[in-house]
Amino acid sequence: MSAGSNVAQRQPIDGRHRKMFIGGDWVDAVSGETFETRNPATGAVLATVPRGGKQDIDAAVRAARAAFDGEWSRFKPYERQVLLLRIADLFEKHWEEICHSDTLDMGLPISRTRANRNRVVGMLRFYGGMATALHGETIDNSLPGEVVSFTHREPVGVVGAIIPWNAPTAASIWKIGPALATGCTVVLKPSEEAPLTPLLIADIMAEAGVPAGVVNIVTGTGREAGSPLAEHMGVDKIVFTGSTATGQSIIRASAGNLKRVSLELGGKSPVIVCADADLEKAVPVAAMSVFANSGQICIAGSRLFVERSIHDEFIARLAAYAEGLRIGDGIDPATEIGPLVSPRQLERVTGYLASGREEGARLVTGGTRLTEGTFAAGNFIAPTVFAGVRDDMRIAREEIFGPVISALPFDTLDEAVERANDTPYGLAAGVFTRDVAKAHRLSRRIRAGSVWVNTYHAIDPAVPFGGYKMSGYGREGGVEHLHEYLNTKGVFIRID
Repeated sequence: MSAGSNVAQRQPIDGRHRKMFIGGDWVDAVSGETFETRNPATGAVLATVPRGGKQDIDAAVRAARAAFDGEWSRFKPYERQVLLLRIADLFEKHWEEICHSDTLDMGLPISRTRANRNRVVGMLRFYGGMATALHGETIDNSLPGEVVSFTHREPVGVVGAIIPWNAPTAASIWKIGPALATGCTVVLKPSEEAPLTPLLIADIMAEAGVPAGVVNIVTGTGREAGSPLAEHMGVDKIVFTGSTATGQSIIRASAGNLKRVSLELGGKSPVIVCADADLEKAVPVAAMSVFANSGQICIAGSRLFVERSIHDEFIARLAAYAEGLRIGDGIDPATEIGPLVSPRQLERVTGYLASGREEGARLVTGGTRLTEGTFAAGNFIAPTVFAGVRDDMRIAREEIFGPVISALPFDTLDEAVERANDTPYGLAAGVFTRDVAKAHRLSRRIRAGSVWVNTYHAIDPAVPFGGYKMSGYGREGGVEHLHEYLNTKGVFIRID
Protein backbone atom coordinates (compact mmCIF):
# COMPACT_ATOMS: atom_id res chain seq x y z
CA MET A 1 0.00 0.00 0.00
CA SER A 2 1.14 3.58 -0.40
CA ALA A 3 2.44 5.27 2.70
CA GLY A 4 -0.58 7.50 3.03
CA SER A 5 -3.29 4.92 2.46
CA ASN A 6 -4.03 3.84 6.01
CA VAL A 7 -4.76 7.28 7.43
CA ALA A 8 -7.56 9.08 9.11
CA GLN A 9 -10.60 8.22 7.06
CA ARG A 10 -11.91 7.02 10.43
CA GLN A 11 -12.82 10.44 11.70
CA PRO A 12 -15.99 11.29 13.59
CA ILE A 13 -18.98 11.36 11.24
CA ASP A 14 -19.50 15.09 11.53
CA GLY A 15 -19.97 16.53 8.05
CA ARG A 16 -16.34 16.38 6.96
CA HIS A 17 -15.18 15.38 3.50
CA ARG A 18 -14.23 11.76 2.77
CA LYS A 19 -12.13 10.62 -0.17
CA MET A 20 -12.50 7.46 -2.24
CA PHE A 21 -9.91 4.70 -2.51
CA ILE A 22 -8.11 3.90 -5.79
CA GLY A 23 -4.83 2.05 -6.20
CA GLY A 24 -4.03 2.25 -2.50
CA ASP A 25 -4.50 6.04 -2.31
CA TRP A 26 -7.27 8.27 -0.99
CA VAL A 27 -8.32 10.52 -3.86
CA ASP A 28 -11.01 12.95 -4.94
CA ALA A 29 -12.95 12.69 -8.18
CA VAL A 30 -11.15 13.91 -11.27
CA SER A 31 -14.00 16.38 -11.76
CA GLY A 32 -13.61 17.70 -8.22
CA GLU A 33 -17.35 17.30 -7.70
CA THR A 34 -18.84 15.98 -4.45
CA PHE A 35 -22.22 15.04 -3.01
CA GLU A 36 -23.66 14.86 0.48
CA THR A 37 -24.76 11.83 2.44
CA ARG A 38 -27.32 12.50 5.17
CA ASN A 39 -28.61 10.83 8.31
CA PRO A 40 -32.10 9.56 7.36
CA ALA A 41 -33.31 9.92 10.96
CA THR A 42 -32.40 13.60 11.34
CA GLY A 43 -31.56 14.98 7.90
CA ALA A 44 -28.13 16.08 9.15
CA VAL A 45 -25.20 16.01 6.74
CA LEU A 46 -22.85 13.19 7.72
CA ALA A 47 -20.15 13.80 5.11
CA THR A 48 -19.39 14.84 1.58
CA VAL A 49 -17.82 12.28 -0.73
CA PRO A 50 -16.39 12.43 -4.26
CA ARG A 51 -18.82 12.28 -7.15
CA GLY A 52 -16.85 9.75 -9.14
CA GLY A 53 -17.37 9.33 -12.86
CA LYS A 54 -16.02 7.54 -15.91
CA GLN A 55 -12.46 8.81 -15.51
CA ASP A 56 -12.37 7.62 -11.92
CA ILE A 57 -13.74 4.21 -12.90
CA ASP A 58 -11.04 4.02 -15.60
CA ALA A 59 -8.36 4.75 -12.99
CA ALA A 60 -9.76 2.17 -10.59
CA VAL A 61 -9.96 -0.53 -13.28
CA ARG A 62 -6.37 0.20 -14.34
CA ALA A 63 -5.25 -0.10 -10.72
CA ALA A 64 -7.17 -3.36 -10.32
CA ARG A 65 -5.67 -4.80 -13.53
CA ALA A 66 -2.14 -3.80 -12.52
CA ALA A 67 -2.60 -5.50 -9.15
CA PHE A 68 -4.11 -8.60 -10.74
CA ASP A 69 -1.19 -8.94 -13.14
CA GLY A 70 1.39 -7.94 -10.55
CA GLU A 71 2.09 -8.62 -6.89
CA TRP A 72 -1.35 -10.07 -6.13
CA SER A 73 -0.96 -12.80 -8.78
CA ARG A 74 1.98 -14.20 -6.81
CA PHE A 75 0.03 -14.64 -3.57
CA LYS A 76 -0.36 -18.31 -2.71
CA PRO A 77 -3.72 -19.66 -1.44
CA TYR A 78 -2.29 -19.81 2.07
CA GLU A 79 -1.26 -16.15 1.90
CA ARG A 80 -4.73 -15.12 0.73
CA GLN A 81 -6.18 -17.14 3.59
CA VAL A 82 -3.95 -15.44 6.16
CA LEU A 83 -4.95 -12.05 4.75
CA LEU A 84 -8.68 -12.79 4.98
CA LEU A 85 -8.36 -14.05 8.54
CA ARG A 86 -6.45 -10.89 9.44
CA ILE A 87 -9.26 -8.80 7.93
CA ALA A 88 -11.78 -10.80 9.97
CA ASP A 89 -9.85 -10.03 13.16
CA LEU A 90 -9.83 -6.33 12.30
CA PHE A 91 -13.57 -6.37 11.63
CA GLU A 92 -14.07 -7.73 15.13
CA LYS A 93 -11.78 -5.04 16.50
CA HIS A 94 -13.60 -2.22 14.69
CA TRP A 95 -17.11 -3.65 14.77
CA GLU A 96 -18.66 -0.92 16.90
CA GLU A 97 -17.26 1.68 14.54
CA ILE A 98 -18.68 -0.18 11.54
CA CYS A 99 -22.10 -0.43 13.25
CA HIS A 100 -22.25 3.30 13.94
CA SER A 101 -21.33 4.06 10.34
CA ASP A 102 -24.05 1.81 8.91
CA THR A 103 -26.71 3.04 11.32
CA LEU A 104 -26.00 6.73 10.79
CA ASP A 105 -25.72 6.43 7.01
CA MET A 106 -28.75 4.28 6.19
CA GLY A 107 -30.84 4.08 9.36
CA LEU A 108 -30.79 0.39 10.35
CA PRO A 109 -31.21 0.22 14.16
CA ILE A 110 -27.88 -0.27 15.83
CA SER A 111 -29.21 -3.26 17.74
CA ARG A 112 -29.51 -5.00 14.36
CA THR A 113 -26.18 -3.84 12.95
CA ARG A 114 -24.50 -5.15 16.10
CA ALA A 115 -26.35 -8.45 15.70
CA ASN A 116 -24.80 -8.90 12.21
CA ARG A 117 -21.33 -9.35 13.66
CA ASN A 118 -21.20 -13.13 13.53
CA ARG A 119 -22.61 -13.19 10.02
CA VAL A 120 -20.11 -10.72 8.55
CA VAL A 121 -17.04 -11.98 10.41
CA GLY A 122 -18.21 -15.52 9.66
CA MET A 123 -18.29 -14.72 5.94
CA LEU A 124 -14.71 -13.48 6.03
CA ARG A 125 -13.53 -16.58 7.86
CA PHE A 126 -15.50 -18.84 5.53
CA TYR A 127 -13.86 -17.25 2.50
CA GLY A 128 -10.51 -17.52 4.27
CA GLY A 129 -11.07 -21.23 4.74
CA MET A 130 -12.12 -21.66 1.12
CA ALA A 131 -8.99 -19.93 -0.22
CA THR A 132 -6.98 -23.13 0.26
CA ALA A 133 -9.79 -25.52 -0.72
CA LEU A 134 -10.29 -24.52 -4.36
CA HIS A 135 -8.90 -26.99 -6.86
CA GLY A 136 -9.32 -28.59 -10.25
CA GLU A 137 -9.82 -32.24 -11.13
CA THR A 138 -7.87 -34.98 -12.85
CA ILE A 139 -10.21 -36.47 -15.45
CA ASP A 140 -9.95 -39.80 -17.24
CA ASN A 141 -10.43 -39.26 -20.97
CA SER A 142 -11.10 -41.52 -23.97
CA LEU A 143 -8.42 -40.16 -26.30
CA PRO A 144 -6.06 -42.55 -28.12
CA GLY A 145 -2.58 -42.95 -26.66
CA GLU A 146 -1.46 -41.65 -23.30
CA VAL A 147 -2.98 -38.26 -22.65
CA VAL A 148 -3.38 -36.83 -19.16
CA SER A 149 -6.26 -34.39 -18.74
CA PHE A 150 -7.04 -32.13 -15.82
CA THR A 151 -8.57 -28.77 -14.97
CA HIS A 152 -7.27 -25.60 -13.35
CA ARG A 153 -9.47 -23.18 -11.43
CA GLU A 154 -8.21 -19.65 -12.16
CA PRO A 155 -9.40 -16.21 -10.99
CA VAL A 156 -11.68 -14.55 -13.51
CA GLY A 157 -9.79 -11.24 -13.22
CA VAL A 158 -11.05 -7.75 -12.44
CA VAL A 159 -14.47 -7.75 -10.77
CA GLY A 160 -16.79 -4.77 -10.85
CA ALA A 161 -19.12 -4.83 -7.83
CA ILE A 162 -22.17 -2.60 -7.43
CA ILE A 163 -24.00 -2.73 -4.11
CA PRO A 164 -27.20 -1.21 -2.69
CA TRP A 165 -27.66 0.99 0.36
CA ASN A 166 -29.72 -1.35 2.53
CA ALA A 167 -26.81 -3.50 3.84
CA PRO A 168 -23.49 -1.78 3.11
CA THR A 169 -21.28 -3.96 5.31
CA ALA A 170 -22.63 -7.39 4.41
CA ALA A 171 -23.01 -6.48 0.73
CA SER A 172 -19.43 -5.22 0.54
CA ILE A 173 -18.01 -8.38 2.08
CA TRP A 174 -20.24 -10.61 -0.06
CA LYS A 175 -18.42 -9.07 -3.06
CA ILE A 176 -14.90 -8.48 -1.74
CA GLY A 177 -14.51 -11.71 0.27
CA PRO A 178 -14.80 -14.21 -2.60
CA ALA A 179 -12.64 -11.98 -4.81
CA LEU A 180 -9.81 -12.06 -2.28
CA ALA A 181 -10.22 -15.81 -1.71
CA THR A 182 -9.96 -16.60 -5.42
CA GLY A 183 -7.25 -14.09 -6.35
CA CYS A 184 -9.42 -11.57 -8.20
CA THR A 185 -9.27 -7.81 -7.77
CA VAL A 186 -12.27 -5.52 -7.16
CA VAL A 187 -13.66 -2.13 -8.08
CA LEU A 188 -16.62 -1.58 -5.77
CA LYS A 189 -19.23 1.11 -6.40
CA PRO A 190 -21.40 1.65 -3.29
CA SER A 191 -24.79 3.31 -3.42
CA GLU A 192 -24.73 7.08 -3.26
CA GLU A 193 -27.33 6.75 -0.48
CA ALA A 194 -24.87 4.99 1.89
CA PRO A 195 -21.22 5.26 0.84
CA LEU A 196 -19.50 5.77 4.20
CA THR A 197 -19.15 2.20 5.46
CA PRO A 198 -17.55 0.90 2.24
CA LEU A 199 -14.95 3.67 2.59
CA LEU A 200 -14.35 2.58 6.18
CA ILE A 201 -13.99 -1.00 4.94
CA ALA A 202 -11.35 0.16 2.44
CA ASP A 203 -9.39 1.63 5.34
CA ILE A 204 -9.62 -1.67 7.23
CA MET A 205 -8.42 -3.51 4.12
CA ALA A 206 -5.43 -1.18 3.98
CA GLU A 207 -4.70 -1.76 7.65
CA ALA A 208 -4.78 -5.51 7.03
CA GLY A 209 -2.15 -5.22 4.29
CA VAL A 210 -4.24 -5.81 1.18
CA PRO A 211 -1.92 -4.83 -1.71
CA ALA A 212 -2.59 -1.57 -3.53
CA GLY A 213 -5.16 -1.90 -6.28
CA VAL A 214 -6.67 -5.18 -5.09
CA VAL A 215 -9.65 -3.38 -3.50
CA ASN A 216 -10.81 -0.05 -4.93
CA ILE A 217 -13.86 1.97 -3.87
CA VAL A 218 -15.36 4.57 -6.22
CA THR A 219 -18.23 6.67 -4.88
CA GLY A 220 -20.74 8.16 -7.27
CA THR A 221 -24.18 7.78 -8.76
CA GLY A 222 -25.40 4.78 -10.70
CA ARG A 223 -25.57 6.71 -13.95
CA GLU A 224 -22.20 8.44 -13.61
CA ALA A 225 -20.11 5.66 -12.02
CA GLY A 226 -22.15 2.45 -12.02
CA SER A 227 -22.91 2.43 -15.75
CA PRO A 228 -19.29 3.02 -16.82
CA LEU A 229 -18.23 0.18 -14.51
CA ALA A 230 -20.79 -2.21 -16.00
CA GLU A 231 -19.76 -1.25 -19.54
CA HIS A 232 -16.00 -1.20 -18.96
CA MET A 233 -14.02 -3.36 -21.36
CA GLY A 234 -11.35 -3.90 -18.70
CA VAL A 235 -13.79 -5.55 -16.27
CA ASP A 236 -14.05 -9.35 -16.50
CA LYS A 237 -17.08 -9.84 -14.25
CA ILE A 238 -19.88 -7.74 -12.78
CA VAL A 239 -21.63 -8.63 -9.54
CA PHE A 240 -24.69 -6.58 -8.67
CA THR A 241 -27.28 -6.43 -5.92
CA GLY A 242 -30.25 -4.14 -6.48
CA SER A 243 -33.40 -3.64 -8.50
CA THR A 244 -34.46 -5.89 -11.35
CA ALA A 245 -34.68 -2.93 -13.75
CA THR A 246 -31.08 -1.93 -13.03
CA GLY A 247 -30.01 -5.57 -13.30
CA GLN A 248 -31.49 -5.71 -16.80
CA SER A 249 -29.52 -2.58 -17.72
CA ILE A 250 -26.33 -4.18 -16.41
CA ILE A 251 -26.91 -7.28 -18.55
CA ARG A 252 -27.23 -5.07 -21.63
CA ALA A 253 -24.12 -3.09 -20.64
CA SER A 254 -22.10 -6.28 -20.15
CA ALA A 255 -22.51 -7.32 -23.80
CA GLY A 256 -19.54 -5.24 -25.00
CA ASN A 257 -16.94 -7.77 -23.86
CA LEU A 258 -19.38 -10.52 -22.75
CA LYS A 259 -18.24 -10.14 -19.17
CA ARG A 260 -19.50 -12.63 -16.60
CA VAL A 261 -22.53 -11.41 -14.63
CA SER A 262 -24.03 -12.37 -11.26
CA LEU A 263 -27.25 -10.66 -10.17
CA GLU A 264 -29.22 -10.63 -6.92
CA LEU A 265 -32.30 -8.59 -7.72
CA GLY A 266 -35.76 -7.76 -6.45
CA GLY A 267 -38.33 -9.88 -4.69
CA LYS A 268 -41.95 -10.08 -3.63
CA SER A 269 -41.55 -12.99 -1.27
CA PRO A 270 -44.54 -15.03 -0.06
CA VAL A 271 -44.97 -16.18 3.53
CA ILE A 272 -47.48 -19.02 3.99
CA VAL A 273 -48.97 -19.47 7.46
CA CYS A 274 -50.79 -22.78 7.86
CA ALA A 275 -53.59 -23.32 10.37
CA ASP A 276 -51.41 -25.70 12.39
CA ALA A 277 -48.63 -23.13 12.88
CA ASP A 278 -47.43 -22.06 16.31
CA LEU A 279 -48.92 -18.56 16.29
CA GLU A 280 -46.90 -17.34 19.27
CA LYS A 281 -43.74 -17.89 17.25
CA ALA A 282 -45.11 -17.19 13.78
CA VAL A 283 -46.49 -13.70 14.47
CA PRO A 284 -43.22 -11.95 15.44
CA VAL A 285 -41.19 -13.76 12.79
CA ALA A 286 -43.69 -13.01 10.01
CA ALA A 287 -43.87 -9.39 11.15
CA MET A 288 -40.11 -8.88 11.21
CA SER A 289 -39.69 -10.66 7.89
CA VAL A 290 -40.95 -7.32 6.55
CA PHE A 291 -40.51 -4.74 9.28
CA ALA A 292 -36.81 -5.45 9.86
CA ASN A 293 -34.79 -2.62 8.29
CA SER A 294 -38.14 -0.87 7.72
CA GLY A 295 -38.94 -3.28 4.90
CA GLN A 296 -35.85 -2.25 2.94
CA ILE A 297 -34.77 -5.84 2.32
CA CYS A 298 -34.92 -7.69 -0.98
CA ILE A 299 -36.15 -10.86 0.77
CA ALA A 300 -38.92 -9.12 2.74
CA GLY A 301 -41.88 -11.50 3.16
CA SER A 302 -44.35 -8.86 2.09
CA ARG A 303 -47.10 -11.18 0.73
CA LEU A 304 -48.59 -12.88 3.76
CA PHE A 305 -50.84 -15.84 2.88
CA VAL A 306 -52.79 -17.00 5.96
CA GLU A 307 -55.07 -20.04 6.04
CA ARG A 308 -58.62 -18.73 6.27
CA SER A 309 -59.56 -20.51 9.53
CA ILE A 310 -56.90 -18.52 11.45
CA HIS A 311 -56.72 -15.44 9.23
CA ASP A 312 -58.60 -12.94 11.39
CA GLU A 313 -56.88 -14.00 14.62
CA PHE A 314 -53.47 -13.91 12.98
CA ILE A 315 -53.97 -10.45 11.48
CA ALA A 316 -55.22 -9.08 14.81
CA ARG A 317 -52.13 -10.43 16.55
CA LEU A 318 -49.89 -9.12 13.78
CA ALA A 319 -51.36 -5.62 14.04
CA ALA A 320 -50.93 -5.60 17.82
CA TYR A 321 -47.30 -6.65 17.41
CA ALA A 322 -46.69 -3.92 14.82
CA GLU A 323 -48.22 -1.27 17.05
CA GLY A 324 -45.91 -2.28 19.89
CA LEU A 325 -42.69 -1.83 17.93
CA ARG A 326 -40.51 1.08 19.01
CA ILE A 327 -39.82 3.50 16.15
CA GLY A 328 -37.00 6.02 16.30
CA ASP A 329 -33.47 7.05 15.48
CA GLY A 330 -31.45 3.92 14.77
CA ILE A 331 -28.58 5.06 16.98
CA ASP A 332 -30.81 4.52 20.05
CA PRO A 333 -30.27 0.89 21.19
CA ALA A 334 -33.96 0.65 22.10
CA THR A 335 -35.11 1.40 18.54
CA GLU A 336 -36.65 -1.52 16.66
CA ILE A 337 -37.80 0.28 13.49
CA GLY A 338 -35.65 3.01 11.98
CA PRO A 339 -36.25 5.47 9.13
CA LEU A 340 -36.36 4.88 5.40
CA VAL A 341 -33.07 5.72 3.77
CA SER A 342 -34.06 8.91 1.93
CA PRO A 343 -36.88 11.33 1.09
CA ARG A 344 -37.06 9.70 -2.33
CA GLN A 345 -37.70 6.30 -0.78
CA LEU A 346 -40.22 7.87 1.60
CA GLU A 347 -42.15 9.29 -1.35
CA ARG A 348 -42.10 5.91 -3.07
CA VAL A 349 -43.50 4.06 -0.05
CA THR A 350 -46.20 6.65 0.71
CA GLY A 351 -47.28 6.30 -2.91
CA TYR A 352 -47.88 2.58 -2.34
CA LEU A 353 -49.81 3.32 0.85
CA ALA A 354 -52.13 5.56 -1.15
CA SER A 355 -52.40 2.93 -3.89
CA GLY A 356 -53.43 0.25 -1.40
CA ARG A 357 -56.29 2.39 -0.12
CA GLU A 358 -57.38 3.44 -3.61
CA GLU A 359 -57.53 -0.17 -4.83
CA GLY A 360 -59.73 -1.21 -1.90
CA ALA A 361 -57.36 -2.84 0.60
CA ARG A 362 -58.35 -2.48 4.25
CA LEU A 363 -55.79 -0.65 6.38
CA VAL A 364 -55.47 -2.55 9.66
CA THR A 365 -52.67 -0.52 11.21
CA GLY A 366 -50.02 2.03 10.26
CA GLY A 367 -50.25 3.50 6.79
CA THR A 368 -48.92 6.93 7.68
CA ARG A 369 -45.76 8.96 7.70
CA LEU A 370 -44.70 9.95 11.22
CA THR A 371 -44.06 13.70 11.47
CA GLU A 372 -44.54 14.69 15.09
CA GLY A 373 -41.71 15.76 17.40
CA THR A 374 -38.39 14.07 16.68
CA PHE A 375 -39.87 12.33 13.65
CA ALA A 376 -40.35 15.59 11.77
CA ALA A 377 -36.89 15.77 10.17
CA GLY A 378 -36.64 12.06 9.34
CA ASN A 379 -38.10 9.56 6.89
CA PHE A 380 -40.34 7.51 9.18
CA ILE A 381 -43.26 5.27 8.20
CA ALA A 382 -45.38 3.42 10.76
CA PRO A 383 -45.28 -0.39 10.32
CA THR A 384 -48.26 -1.10 8.11
CA VAL A 385 -50.62 -4.06 7.65
CA PHE A 386 -53.19 -4.22 4.86
CA ALA A 387 -55.91 -6.90 4.83
CA GLY A 388 -58.51 -7.63 2.19
CA VAL A 389 -55.75 -7.55 -0.40
CA ARG A 390 -56.28 -9.04 -3.86
CA ASP A 391 -53.48 -10.68 -5.82
CA ASP A 392 -53.80 -8.12 -8.62
CA MET A 393 -53.30 -5.04 -6.41
CA ARG A 394 -50.05 -3.11 -6.82
CA ILE A 395 -49.19 -3.62 -3.16
CA ALA A 396 -49.38 -7.38 -3.76
CA ARG A 397 -47.50 -7.36 -7.09
CA GLU A 398 -44.73 -4.78 -6.84
CA GLU A 399 -41.69 -4.54 -4.58
CA ILE A 400 -42.38 -1.69 -2.15
CA PHE A 401 -39.16 -1.71 -0.11
CA GLY A 402 -40.97 -0.35 2.92
CA PRO A 403 -42.59 -1.67 6.12
CA VAL A 404 -45.81 -2.82 4.41
CA ILE A 405 -47.46 -6.25 4.73
CA SER A 406 -50.21 -7.36 2.36
CA ALA A 407 -52.33 -10.10 3.97
CA LEU A 408 -54.22 -12.56 1.77
CA PRO A 409 -56.36 -15.50 2.97
CA PHE A 410 -56.18 -18.96 1.36
CA ASP A 411 -58.23 -22.16 1.64
CA THR A 412 -56.03 -24.99 0.32
CA LEU A 413 -52.29 -25.59 0.10
CA ASP A 414 -52.51 -26.06 -3.67
CA GLU A 415 -54.10 -22.63 -3.91
CA ALA A 416 -51.46 -21.09 -1.64
CA VAL A 417 -48.62 -22.53 -3.72
CA GLU A 418 -50.15 -21.43 -7.01
CA ARG A 419 -50.66 -17.88 -5.76
CA ALA A 420 -47.26 -17.74 -4.06
CA ASN A 421 -45.57 -18.69 -7.34
CA ASP A 422 -47.68 -16.25 -9.37
CA THR A 423 -45.01 -13.55 -9.44
CA PRO A 424 -42.14 -12.62 -11.74
CA TYR A 425 -39.83 -12.87 -8.73
CA GLY A 426 -38.38 -15.89 -6.97
CA LEU A 427 -35.93 -14.77 -4.30
CA ALA A 428 -37.27 -16.14 -1.01
CA ALA A 429 -40.29 -17.56 0.81
CA GLY A 430 -41.41 -18.53 4.30
CA VAL A 431 -43.60 -21.35 5.60
CA PHE A 432 -45.07 -21.77 9.08
CA THR A 433 -46.36 -25.23 10.02
CA ARG A 434 -45.84 -27.90 12.67
CA ASP A 435 -46.29 -30.68 10.09
CA VAL A 436 -42.84 -31.76 8.85
CA ALA A 437 -44.27 -33.51 5.76
CA LYS A 438 -46.14 -30.34 4.82
CA ALA A 439 -42.95 -28.32 5.34
CA HIS A 440 -41.02 -30.54 2.93
CA ARG A 441 -43.76 -30.51 0.31
CA LEU A 442 -44.16 -26.73 0.37
CA SER A 443 -40.41 -26.05 0.36
CA ARG A 444 -40.08 -28.16 -2.81
CA ARG A 445 -43.04 -26.60 -4.62
CA ILE A 446 -42.28 -22.93 -4.01
CA ARG A 447 -40.12 -21.48 -6.78
CA ALA A 448 -37.64 -19.41 -4.80
CA GLY A 449 -33.93 -19.51 -4.12
CA SER A 450 -34.36 -19.64 -0.34
CA VAL A 451 -37.25 -21.16 1.63
CA TRP A 452 -37.39 -20.77 5.40
CA VAL A 453 -39.63 -22.94 7.55
CA ASN A 454 -40.67 -21.61 10.99
CA THR A 455 -37.95 -18.95 10.70
CA TYR A 456 -36.91 -16.15 8.34
CA HIS A 457 -33.77 -14.18 7.35
CA ALA A 458 -31.54 -17.16 8.19
CA ILE A 459 -28.40 -16.75 6.06
CA ASP A 460 -25.19 -18.72 6.55
CA PRO A 461 -21.85 -18.29 4.70
CA ALA A 462 -21.79 -21.97 3.75
CA VAL A 463 -25.29 -22.00 2.20
CA PRO A 464 -25.88 -20.58 -1.33
CA PHE A 465 -28.21 -17.59 -1.60
CA GLY A 466 -29.79 -16.20 -4.77
CA GLY A 467 -32.90 -16.00 -6.88
CA TYR A 468 -35.08 -17.70 -9.46
CA LYS A 469 -36.79 -15.96 -12.38
CA MET A 470 -36.48 -12.15 -12.35
CA SER A 471 -34.79 -12.19 -8.95
CA GLY A 472 -31.52 -12.84 -10.76
CA TYR A 473 -28.96 -15.59 -11.24
CA GLY A 474 -25.73 -16.65 -9.63
CA ARG A 475 -25.27 -17.47 -5.97
CA GLU A 476 -23.65 -15.77 -2.98
CA GLY A 477 -22.54 -18.03 -0.16
CA GLY A 478 -21.31 -21.61 -0.27
CA VAL A 479 -18.80 -23.19 -2.62
CA GLU A 480 -20.92 -22.09 -5.60
CA HIS A 481 -20.18 -18.48 -4.69
CA LEU A 482 -16.44 -18.98 -5.11
CA HIS A 483 -16.93 -20.71 -8.44
CA GLU A 484 -18.68 -17.55 -9.68
CA TYR A 485 -15.26 -15.83 -9.45
CA LEU A 486 -13.29 -18.60 -11.18
CA ASN A 487 -12.66 -19.74 -14.72
CA THR A 488 -12.16 -23.44 -15.44
CA LYS A 489 -9.32 -24.32 -17.80
CA GLY A 490 -8.99 -27.79 -19.34
CA VAL A 491 -5.41 -29.02 -19.90
CA PHE A 492 -4.30 -32.01 -22.04
CA ILE A 493 -0.72 -33.37 -21.94
CA ARG A 494 0.40 -36.20 -24.22
CA ILE A 495 2.95 -38.29 -22.34
CA ASP A 496 3.54 -41.26 -24.70
